[in-house]
Amino acid sequence: MDKNLSPIGPAPNITSVYPASSKPEDVLAASNFSSICNWLYLDAAVFGRYNSVAWSYMEEKGYTPTIQEGDMEILKSGKPDFIAFNYYSTSTVGESKNDDFDKNSVGDQQIAIGKLGVYRGASNPYLEKTQFGWEIDPIGFRNTLRELNDRYNLPLMVTENGLGAYDKLEEGDVVNDDYRIDFLRKHIEQAKLAITDGVNLIGYCPWSAIDLVSTHQGISKRYVLSMSIEMNLI
Repeated sequence: MDKNLSPIGPAPNITSVYPASSKPEDVLAASNFSSICNWLYLDAAVFGRYNSVAWSYMEEKGYTPTIQEGDMEILKSGKPDFIAFNYYSTSTVGESKNDDFDKNSVGDQQIAIGKLGVYRGASNPYLEKTQFGWEIDPIGFRNTLRELNDRYNLPLMVTENGLGAYDKLEEGDVVNDDYRIDFLRKHIEQAKLAITDGVNLIGYCPWSAIDLVSTHQGISKRYVLSMSIEMNLI
């Protein structure tokens, strides 16, 4: 890397994906999900090429981008110095048949509904859920870090990790969010274990230092770090 240039890296949402069972069709569905929702973005940024499974899916659907002469050479030349990524929870998916998927179903970025004939979202019975239905998986965080490290061999930076909840302001202007402290502590513990696994983790940014508005639940879902978190995580 040129020392006169600032390091750069992509920052997509990335998550480990579990098959709903050991059934081969479910394992294939999990591979489909990873290719389309994880590796499509990072293969392009790191390797300078599109993931083959994701590209085949886009061709089937008519979603392929127009590639002009010289575009792929430019893509290959823009190598990142690190990978930044957002982690909230893992995903679990199973086989999708064209007749078993409700096209009217809706979900947000962490609740996988599915793609017809490719995969369908499934609930993981081994994981707890937040008030908004997001599954809580600290060990999945370690798995995700290890997958990224093995696949791309680049330094990793976590740019978002945290818990959205219906926080309540109590007497004395206090928010007793022990649930958020527990969430962050467990994820940080798993990040430390990932480092012992050989993962080159160079940064961890919790979500978030100040509150923000959810695109799905508005101001009712709170993300802000309370003073209690800042004190108890030290």
